[in-house]
Amino acid sequence: MTSASRAERIGGRIQEMLAELLQREISDPRLQLTTITGVTVTRDLRIARVYIAAAGGREASEAALEGFRSAAGFIKRHLAKGLGLRYMPALEFFYDESLDRGAHIDQLLKSLSENHGPDHSTH
Repeated sequence: MTSASRAERIGGRIQEMLAELLQREISDPRLQLTTITGVTVTRDLRIARVYIAAAGGREASEAALEGFRSAAGFIKRHLAKGLGLRYMPALEFFYDESLDRGAHIDQLLKSLSENHGPDHSTH
């Protein structure tokens, strides 16, 4: 087993546990309607980068990031119990812009189809 695949497994497990933790344990209103979009763990298992998005766009996500950072100790202790690792990776939280980029592309495509309409030309 390579360390990369172990890091991927641990990242997936952290994502699952965080999603469950958000649903059941954390009552911070900044973290409601927050989605964990991904977790990447470094090969040496020292750092877990958690990517989040929140309903309400960038501002809501920035508030959620503050909430995650203030709850990082609680989250880390909870994860450490469930992961059973010798050392718990440090948690870093980031805003995931991919959903915004996808929405922007979708908006551009819709505006193109509205401006040009369906192509009914015959050849």
